[in-house]
Amino acid sequence: MLRVSRILVILAGIMGADGVILAALAAHEPDAARLAAASSMLLFHASAVLGTAALAERGIVHAAIGIAAAFGFVVAAALFAGDLTLRQFAGHGLFPMAAPTGGTMLIASWLALALAAVWPRRV
Repeated sequence: MLRVSRILVILAGIMGADGVILAALAAHEPDAARLAAASSMLLFHASAVLGTAALAERGIVHAAIGIAAAFGFVVAAALFAGDLTLRQFAGHGLFPMAAPTGGTMLIASWLALALAAVWPRRV
């Protein structure tokens, strides 16, 4: 479990750094609302990944479901932010419906985290 948590912390750090970079670009690029939204999504969910990993590590939530939710946050936020960022700079997205797919995955990950809190803890 410690190795998986460490991987999640590394990914959260990368998400946080990318979120700050996108926030700076949003402040300096003309018409950069997409970058601001991408930045917020990355920064917010980087914190969610850290929190979820800590909860799973401490046994407060069902570990397997919590870790799945945390990885869901990583993949989904990357899809959402990546699509918006590519649209800003390249004029096209990752693939059709990438941002909505990422958004839907974020909702599912939040619900998985809630389920992980309700699920009986294994002792």
